[in-house]
Amino acid sequence: MDFLQALILSIVEGVTEFLPISSTGHMVLASDLLQIPQTEFVKNFEIIIQLGAILAVVVLYFKSLLNFKLWPKIIVAFLPTGILGLTLYKIVKDLLLGNTIITLSALFLGGIALIVLEKMYQEKPHHLDKIEDMSLKQALGIGLVQSVSMIPGVSRSAATIIGGMFLGLKRTTATEFSFLLAIPTMFAATGLDLLKTDFKFSSNEALLLIIGFLGSFITALVVVKFLINYVKKNTFIPFGIYRIILSLLFWLVLIR
Repeated sequence: MDFLQALILSIVEGVTEFLPISSTGHMVLASDLLQIPQTEFVKNFEIIIQLGAILAVVVLYFKSLLNFKLWPKIIVAFLPTGILGLTLYKIVKDLLLGNTIITLSALFLGGIALIVLEKMYQEKPHHLDKIEDMSLKQALGIGLVQSVSMIPGVSRSAATIIGGMFLGLKRTTATEFSFLLAIPTMFAATGLDLLKTDFKFSSNEALLLIIGFLGSFITALVVVKFLINYVKKNTFIPFGIYRIILSLLFWLVLIR
């Protein structure tokens, strides 16, 4: 991987981390397009630069994070993914991450699910517009849905937002909770990965990680603001259509 490739991947990460289109899936596909071999470092890079995107949420929602009433909900929602992620780390890292076939299948099926679920969903007056009003049961339900996103191409953002909407949160509330839930989820994923690698990076690899971190941070700042404004007036159906078209295009490339 060279510096330009690292910058491109960081922008892809920053753009896709919080949109319901799967950041992991896009990273795998972008690596394929850029002809970057799925080495151990590249897999580490794709996980670690997520911290840049998560830092953008910390900056934008710093005041909300000081509201300690939110943290029990965030922690409970994190637990399913945290437990499964620790248990299935080797399977996800060695068999799922970087697997183009699984990624494309999840992108396609997830796109269909996104469209169908949006057609079914109707926001009602009693749906919650404050995260503080969530029950721990609702938080746990969102966390269970999030755990499915360990499959590359599913999209953590899509799973948590749609899960929150169907568990009684308004669209904007579900989106904001998805942002906050990303903080412990991505920190844990990155921390576990760093522990497994024993921080063994060359100076060149460390520089690539810094470029990736900064690139994803700056890009994510813009995307988070965009998504909050978008969900106030729009559905996620366009993202579902995009997922289907993208997966089909890549399938055609693979067939050739």
